[in-house]
Amino acid sequence: MGFSGIGIPGLIIILVITLIVFGPKKLPEIGSAFGKTLSEFKKSAKDIMDDHDKDTVSSVSSASSADNDKQSLLKE
Repeated sequence: MGFSGIGIPGLIIILVITLIVFGPKKLPEIGSAFGKTLSEFKKSAKDIMDDHDKDTVSSVSSASSADNDKQSLLKE
């Protein structure tokens, strides 16, 4: 479901509660820390996906190379 079920009124309520709990002076610091955390998470997730794609490509080429070796042995 994600954030699509919260809606605008729910986000406003969350923002007001956060403002009351942490105060207006801490809110920009919290937002900045949250943004940096989210950015770092996205970067890590992208790196993991790139590594997975490289592993998949290398295993596919290794498998096709092994198949070619088998076929050449069978022809002899």
